[in-house]
Amino acid sequence: MPDPSTPLPRTTLNLGVLAHVDAGKTSLTERLLFDHGAIPELGSVDAGSTRTDSGDLERERGITIRSAVAAFATGDTQVNVVDTPGHPDFIAEVERALAVLDGAVLVLSAVEGVQAQTRVLMRSLRRLRLPTLLFVNKIDRMGARTDSLLADIRRHLAPGIVPLSAVRDPGTAHALAVPLPPGEAAAEALAEHDDALLARLVDGTPPGARELGAALAEQTAAGLVHPVFFGSALTGEGVAQLTEGIRTLLRPPTPDPHAPARGTVFAVERTGGGRKVAYVRLFAGTVRERERLTFHHPDGGRHRGRVTGLDVVTAPGATGVAGHVTGHVVGSLTAGGIARLSGLPGVRVGDRLGERSPSGGVRHFPPPGLETVVRPQQPGGEAALHAALTTLADEDPLIRTRHAGGGATSVLLYGAVQREVIGDRLRREFGVAAAFEPITPVLVERPLGTGESVWEFARHGPNDFWATVGLRVEPAPPGTGIAFTRDVEWGALPRAFHRAIEEAARRALHQGLYGWEVVDCAVTVTRIGYAAPLSTAADFRDVTPIVLHRALRAARVRVHEPCQRVELEVPPATSGAVTGLLAALGADIGASFERGGSWVLMADLPVRVSQELTAALPGLTHGEGALWSHPAPTRPVRGTPPRRERFDGNPLNMDEYLRFLADRSLAASRGVGGG
Repeated sequence: MPDPSTPLPRTTLNLGVLAHVDAGKTSLTERLLFDHGAIPELGSVDAGSTRTDSGDLERERGITIRSAVAAFATGDTQVNVVDTPGHPDFIAEVERALAVLDGAVLVLSAVEGVQAQTRVLMRSLRRLRLPTLLFVNKIDRMGARTDSLLADIRRHLAPGIVPLSAVRDPGTAHALAVPLPPGEAAAEALAEHDDALLARLVDGTPPGARELGAALAEQTAAGLVHPVFFGSALTGEGVAQLTEGIRTLLRPPTPDPHAPARGTVFAVERTGGGRKVAYVRLFAGTVRERERLTFHHPDGGRHRGRVTGLDVVTAPGATGVAGHVTGHVVGSLTAGGIARLSGLPGVRVGDRLGERSPSGGVRHFPPPGLETVVRPQQPGGEAALHAALTTLADEDPLIRTRHAGGGATSVLLYGAVQREVIGDRLRREFGVAAAFEPITPVLVERPLGTGESVWEFARHGPNDFWATVGLRVEPAPPGTGIAFTRDVEWGALPRAFHRAIEEAARRALHQGLYGWEVVDCAVTVTRIGYAAPLSTAADFRDVTPIVLHRALRAARVRVHEPCQRVELEVPPATSGAVTGLLAALGADIGASFERGGSWVLMADLPVRVSQELTAALPGLTHGEGALWSHPAPTRPVRGTPPRRERFDGNPLNMDEYLRFLADRSLAASRGVGGG
C-alpha cells in the first residue's frame, strides 16, 4: 500500500456506475478497484463479499440498495466510483447520485441486452447531457451478442454510439475484447454534431486518427456521443480499455478551491454506534475539520453544525467504517472531492452547502405515490417503531413518515421490494418487528369553494374550550401547498395562542373530510378571543381542528388521486393491445406517433394501477416495451371517493372528538405516547 504521504492525484472524476438489475455493475466496480490496487481481492455478488454492497441486506439479496462510494487512481486521475441501485424501487438513490456525478458508465449485459430500466436510465443521462460510456458486460456468457446488440443500442438507447472494441469468440470462455480505433463509422457519428467534419467527409478529406480522437473526446464530454466497450467484469477482459476511456474521454470540470464552499449531501448513513455520517460532494471551495457549516434544506430550513470528523474518499485506500472503501483521513476536502462528514446531527439527504447547487434540487424521477401503514407486532412498541422509521426517513427524504393513529405510522414508498427492505432494516438495525398493511395510493383533498366557521368560547361537555377562533378556508393554486394568514391584529392575542392556532390548523389538514391530506388550501384567521386567566394555548390547539373541519365542510372538498404521465415505446404490432390495456386501466390516452421503428403512446395513468401496467407490459410487447413516467397533475376520483381511517378523533363528531381528547390527556398523564 502506498505511503499515506503520497500526494493525491491532481484530477478527481466522480463516476456513476448504473445499470438494470443483474447487468453486473457491482462486479464491474469490484474489478476496477481490484485492478488498480484499491482492494486486495475481488469480492463476489453471489458470495456476498463485495465492498460497495456492504450491508447484510445487500449481500443476501444480491442487489444494491444504497449508493456507495469507492475510489481508485489511474494515471493522474482519481476516480470516485458511485455504485448505484438498479432496482426500480430504489430509483431515488439513483436520482441523488446523478446530482453529484461528472460522468457515468452504463452497464449492459451482452446476453439480456437493452432492458426497460436501461432505457429509463439512459434517457435521464442524455437529458442531463452527462458524459456516458457504455460497457457491454458478460461477453463470455452463452448467448452473448455483439453486432445485433449494437443495433439495439442505436435503436433504443442512443443513435450516436462509437464502438471502441470488438469481440472475438463471443459467448465462449475464450471471448476477447479487441481494441477498435475510431474509423469511418466513428467519423460519421461525430459528423452528426459537427458541420465542418461533415463537409470534410463529403469532400473526401476525412480527419486523421489524432484529430478524430480529439473530436471523439470533445463530443463525449459534451454528452453528444457515447463510446461503447465490450468485456467481462468477472474475468477482467476489456476492463483496461474501459479504464483508458474513463481516463481520456470523461473530463471532470476544473473546480475553484478558493471560492465559497458549495456542495450537496447525496447520502446519509449511521455507524454501528448510531453516529450520523453525511456523504458530501464539494463543487467549489474547501471544507476543513472543526469548521462550522450551514446546510440549507430543500424545504427552506437550514441546519448549522461543526464538522467533528472528515474522511475524504481517496485512492488507493483501505476498508473503512461500515466496510466502505475510504482512504487515509485528510484534514480538508477540496472542490471536486467527496468526503464523509461527522458532527452534523441535523443534516439530511438533499441538503446543500452554499446558496446554490448545480442540480438545483430538480427531480428526474417521480416522487413516491404509494403508502403503507406500519404497526408494531408487539404491543408497546409504537414509540420505538416511529423513532426507527423517522431515522430511516432521515437517510431517504422521499420516505415520508407521519403518525397514523393507534400507534401506527404511515410511510410513503415506491413499491413492494422497498417495503420488504424497510421491514428487514427495522428488524436488523432497530430490533423492531413490524407489520405492514397493503400498499395503497396516496390521495389528497382540495377545497372546491370558500367556507367559514367560528367557535365562541363556551362550555361543551367535559371540556372547556376557553378560546374564540374563526377560520376561513378557500382553494389555492395547484402546487402552492398551504397558505396561512391572519385578518386579525397580531397583538390582540398572546403570541403562544397564535402559534397554537397555526400549528393545530396545519396538523388538522393532514386529514380532511374523507381522511386524506388537504393540499393547495388557504387558511385565514378571521376571529380571535380569549378570557384571561382561564384561556390556555391548549384551548386554542384543541378547538382549532373543530373550526377548520366545519369550514372545510362549508367549502366542500373533492378527493384527487395521484397520476403519472407515462410514455410507452412499443413494437407497432403490439400498440393495439397496449392501448386496450390503458383504456381498461382508466388512463387518459393522449398522442401516439412513430419514432425510430417503434410506436410511442402517451397517457395519464392513476398511480394505483401503474403496477398493473408495469407488470403486463413485458408480456404484451414480447419483452420489448419500455416505459418512462413522471408526475402528472392529480385528477378527481371517479365514482365514490374512498375514505381513509381517521387518527385525529374526527373533529366533525363532537362525542368522538371529546373522547379522543380525554384519552390523549390520560395517556399523556401516564407518560404513554399517543397517535
